[in-house]
Amino acid sequence: MSVIAPHLAAVYAAVLGLLAALLTVRVIVNRVRTNVAAGDGGDARLAQSIRAHGNFAEHAPLALLLIALAEMLGAAPTWIHGLGAVLVLARLISAQGLGSSLGTTPQRQIGAALTIAVLVLASLLILVRTMVAA
Repeated sequence: MSVIAPHLAAVYAAVLGLLAALLTVRVIVNRVRTNVAAGDGGDARLAQSIRAHGNFAEHAPLALLLIALAEMLGAAPTWIHGLGAVLVLARLISAQGLGSSLGTTPQRQIGAALTIAVLVLASLLILVRTMVAA
């Protein structure tokens, strides 16, 4: 089996990079608005933007790495596009939910469920690809 560069995953990395930049800017804007340099200063909007950014940073990198590894191991483009699109959708939904409330919201639950599905499917895809190659 030959290893290929993850060109398709790179597209999703770029889109997720733009979302990461947007989430970072939201934190900065809220820090300037509240004049809070560290922590959330008890401000709910700042806390929400910090949490949305943190949640993204906790989950998106591993999922994206798994998608890229699956692509590098020769997974079908349909799988890569499907996983990438679902991951982008999941992170957008999650960010919207976390941006509206720190409590449980349907958007947070849907975003989390879709992200977990991407993690599981990409991991299984990698395991299958590596077992076939062995």
